[in-house]
Amino acid sequence: MTEAAAWLETALAAADAAGAVIRPYFRQPVTAEMKSDESPVTKADREAELAIRAVLSARFPSFGMLGEEFPAAEAAGRFTWVIDPIDGTRAFITGRPHFCTLIALLEDDVPILGIIDQPISGERWIGQRGEKTRFIAPGGKIAGQVGTRLCADLAAAECSCTSPDMFLADQKPRFERLKASVRRTSWGGDAYAYGLLALGMIDVIPEATMKPWDWAALVPVIEGAGGAITDWQGRALDIGGRGDVLAVGNPALLPAILDVLR
Repeated sequence: MTEAAAWLETALAAADAAGAVIRPYFRQPVTAEMKSDESPVTKADREAELAIRAVLSARFPSFGMLGEEFPAAEAAGRFTWVIDPIDGTRAFITGRPHFCTLIALLEDDVPILGIIDQPISGERWIGQRGEKTRFIAPGGKIAGQVGTRLCADLAAAECSCTSPDMFLADQKPRFERLKASVRRTSWGGDAYAYGLLALGMIDVIPEATMKPWDWAALVPVIEGAGGAITDWQGRALDIGGRGDVLAVGNPALLPAILDVLR
């Protein structure tokens, strides 16, 4: 087995472990606590992250670990796992099935593997550097390679954003300009929306104040589907960056979108 295959097998096993933890809590009375950044966290978040960490650390003990709910573990080399056990906790606690488990592997802080997993529907997106993104449809059916939609006109684009509340004061008017430039904007979705972009259902997603565990797994999935994902200046996403994220199905639209956001 190649290194890349072993990494993927491990990430998928970790996603399976997280799903086994999460599913019994879904649409059950689960208490949500508020963290210091005013985001909610539940017992399901914490238990799922521990399950993921257990699988990853058992197979690759020298790799670093960066997760949302527990302290980071330093890497002994170039590789770091980045995990979000439930991306979209607000959706989870309100019974909406578009939250996801995100697992990424970084080499020298660059995402080379990304898993977007929806543990209720069984949908799963798999992105690996240098390979086409794969999609597992509901029921475990292998849908094969997927691809973004090559929308050629910004005025015809479908835009999606998790919430208007995520934007900082200087970003709100810039987002409003983009919103006025597209066909329509839909709300909600969290990481699930990026999976839909990879399937060609959405054309552009501008978001902000995202942490590495929010976006690291998305990069290989979007790029492997033919799209582009950058910050609002068109630069590669950076672990130490501000957290502005822009995903586009058709990379040819990126200059026009960046011009609107500038």
